[in-house]
Amino acid sequence: MIHRLPWLLALMLATAAAKCGPAADARPRASEPEEQLPPDQRDAYQLGREVFELVDRAVAYRSSHRGRPAANITQMGIESLTPATVRRVVNVQREPVVTVEFRKGGGRQIVSCRGDSQILEDASMNGGRFTLMCSTSAGAQRPMEVAVLPER
Repeated sequence: MIHRLPWLLALMLATAAAKCGPAADARPRASEPEEQLPPDQRDAYQLGREVFELVDRAVAYRSSHRGRPAANITQMGIESLTPATVRRVVNVQREPVVTVEFRKGGGRQIVSCRGDSQILEDASMNGGRFTLMCSTSAGAQRPMEVAVLPER
């Protein structure tokens, strides 16, 4: 036991030395990336997160059902209404096109966004960035580049 004491002491000192310095969590955190965006981009990011997830699920549904796309969102086992959004899918030549719209557009600059399976490819090739076609509260359509942000 006495012969093990120096090794045990050395191991404890090495462990303590490795934990010296500021902890990774002690550093000041930057504010959430989404909070730093302008209001129109923030709306597009919020809708884009849902569009991306739904397109991914629609493509997975189609591949697991021998090329037959889902007729609607509920057929994929997803609710079409959330407390904040309305979700829709249409198929254009077996290609799912997903639209997500805010239920209450008041005070929002972007009220809906849509995307197809091309956004999955774009995101994989561009470090998570992809382009959606979005509608403004004034009714104009415009492409908006968004990124898949980590969940909060």
